[in-house]
Amino acid sequence: MKHLFKYFFLGIFALVTISSCVENIDSDQFDDLELTPTLEGGLLYIEASEQLINLVTDNTVFSNTFNFDAFNSDVFAERVIEGTVTFVVENTTSKELDITVEFLDDSGAVLDTEAFTIQPAPTSILQREIVYGPTGRSIDIITNLSSIRVSAINLGDTTSTSSAPEPMITLKSGGKFTVRVK
Repeated sequence: MKHLFKYFFLGIFALVTISSCVENIDSDQFDDLELTPTLEGGLLYIEASEQLINLVTDNTVFSNTFNFDAFNSDVFAERVIEGTVTFVVENTTSKELDITVEFLDDSGAVLDTEAFTIQPAPTSILQREIVYGPTGRSIDIITNLSSIRVSAINLGDTTSTSSAPEPMITLKSGGKFTVRVK
């Protein structure tokens, strides 16, 4: 009986100890939770050598439309809050070039255009950030984006050659977007 009494008090003590460490769960915290991660990735990478530019008979170095449906998927389009698209253009050729980037919707209508005129080498790298969302251009441009058209026009000649080891024009772009997960 003495042992039974001892185990009874030990059990009561254990229950009191465990219950004193338990806190009431506030399930309303989930409603207050806001998840907005920033997603970042590349959009385009295009390069054309000076040799290719010199072979082109008209002034159009390249003109191409790239399918890009990643932004108008429901998972992204309904949750994106804001973002930035960054363009980086580098020209190590002996040519002055005009580059135009157009964002198109699924019917081919132009949603947004960004134009660059870049001088012949030696030039510094041209970098431009375009903000979309509440503090910039309409976020609808991004959510309706279906393809990207890029064209480059040679404003120089087709005979000169740069002294750079591998002269080329390079266009890179990437995006950084904040999305609402919940």
